[in-house]
Amino acid sequence: MYIAKEESFGPIMIVSVFEDVQSQADIEKLVARANDTEFALASGVFTRDISKALLVSEKINAGTCFINCYNKTDVAAPFGGFKQSGFGKDFGAEALNEYLKTKTVTVEY
Repeated sequence: MYIAKEESFGPIMIVSVFEDVQSQADIEKLVARANDTEFALASGVFTRDISKALLVSEKINAGTCFINCYNKTDVAAPFGGFKQSGFGKDFGAEALNEYLKTKTVTVEY
C-alpha cells in the first residue's frame, strides 16, 4: 500500500500483522518486508517473545526501533533515520558529532 511505503507524519501509524514467526526463514521474510521501503526513521515490534523482538530489531534497517511501545523517547537517546529519512542524529552525544571535526594523526617514532 502507498501509505506503508511513504514517510507520513501526523497522527498515523501503519500496523502490519505477521503470522506466527517460528523459523529463521520466517524472520528473514518478515525483516525483508519491513525493510522494503526507501524511508527508515522509526519502527516498532510488538510481541511476547523478547528474544525474537531483539533479533528483529537488530535486523530492521531503521534509525529507531521501539519494542512493545512506540514513540517513547529520551533526550539522551540519539534520534534520526536511515535511508531517505535523514542523515545524522538529534539528541544525545551523537548529536554533537555534527559540530566536531575528527582528525587522526599517526606518528611512528
